[in-house]
Amino acid sequence: MEKHLWEMSLAELTREEGIPCSCGKVHKCGLRFFRAGAGAVETLTNALKARGRKRPFVIMDEHTEKAAGEKVRQVLKADGIPMSEFVFPHREGKMEPDEWAVGALTMAMDPQCDVIVAVGSGVINDCGKVLAHACGLPSMVVCTAPSMDGYCSNSASMIQNRLKVSLYNACPEAIIADTDILATAPDIMLQAGLGDMIAKYVSVCEWRISHLVHGDAYCEEIADLVRHCLQKIVDQADGLMSRDPEALKAVLEGLVISGMSMAFAEISRPASGLEHYFSHMWEMQALQRGIPSDLHGIQVGVGTQLVLWIYEHMLSGDAVDIAKAEAAMRSFDEGRWEARMREIFGPVAPTVLEIERRVGKNRPETQAAHLKTIVENWNQIRDIIRAELPPRDQILALMKKCGMPVYPADLGISMKDTLDAFIGSREIRDKYLTSSLLWDMGLLEETAEKLEAFLRTEKGALY
Repeated sequence: MEKHLWEMSLAELTREEGIPCSCGKVHKCGLRFFRAGAGAVETLTNALKARGRKRPFVIMDEHTEKAAGEKVRQVLKADGIPMSEFVFPHREGKMEPDEWAVGALTMAMDPQCDVIVAVGSGVINDCGKVLAHACGLPSMVVCTAPSMDGYCSNSASMIQNRLKVSLYNACPEAIIADTDILATAPDIMLQAGLGDMIAKYVSVCEWRISHLVHGDAYCEEIADLVRHCLQKIVDQADGLMSRDPEALKAVLEGLVISGMSMAFAEISRPASGLEHYFSHMWEMQALQRGIPSDLHGIQVGVGTQLVLWIYEHMLSGDAVDIAKAEAAMRSFDEGRWEARMREIFGPVAPTVLEIERRVGKNRPETQAAHLKTIVENWNQIRDIIRAELPPRDQILALMKKCGMPVYPADLGISMKDTLDAFIGSREIRDKYLTSSLLWDMGLLEETAEKLEAFLRTEKGALY
């Protein structure tokens, strides 16, 4: 490679032929047009013309319509570009990226349109990607908040059959980030973006461990790109919360490049680990009860605090207790495990049980193979944890300084839901997480008990 990924400009990172990497792959991303800065929304017509798009289907909700939708209409009208649009009707609680949302878009889709333009943040962006993929069309996005890193990813975080899933499709071919619009985002959206980014400490750490133990493909260049994005955003945290235009631009660029890392890796590993699965589980719990959940990035930030504590606790021990792990293997009872899954997941349990039947995470031979690798590489695993993760207190102080919630109780999440989320996290997808590592070591339930004790005694945890 002529340069490291983190040294490249956005133009270099998005070149159409891709980037040959030392990992042996050619990293590609579908993003072809990116503008950030004051008044950037005016460049939407440039993006459409550059990509040869004639008629956009613009999607938004009532909030993003106020933030940027009317401006988008004005820009398109001024340049004589016809459009069709859909504004999600008002619904009580938080809009969910589910079958209802995508179905509503599909029914309203104008077949004359040749590009989907999402005006919004996480949910709108994800639904736009899914619709575009289903219609065989490209998508673009006008950002309304620096609230998450999924703008440029090649996946959409969706709810399918009441289960949180990642649907792989394509990243938008154009991203427009007007800092005048971003500055109007409420504090909680800015905090959500920061929460989504501090998660990258854990995701990169977990990625390296899963590569070592589970054999997942890993690229150091992509990991280093994520590390540099993360540092850039943490350094800009003060300016972000005060809505400094340069900080907003820098943070949005960092979020876009972080999302690009997932497109490069063709998986979500560079940007999502157990901390995201706490959020996925809490969203599923809320959905089953018909109550709203908090913003994804807010929950991810809280999940990051929990995972940092788990690793902190893991490092306090010495060698792997092989006898304890083997005893856990021998005592595993499929009937008891299935009953526990039905208790945790309720109506979604059949889908979870099918994942296990297909993947076989609980098979003794799978656990034995993982345990052997863990024991042989335990010192290296500990070195990875020390190298990748900052002190928990450091991240706690940053979150508090930015006015963010830090514990599940701050979000009204019960102890039972927190522990169920931890135990259930390894079950909802075929992905090797920190909870998977603890399962293989025979420590998952024991760690859950110690996490409960920590949360009941930690000052400010409110339990």
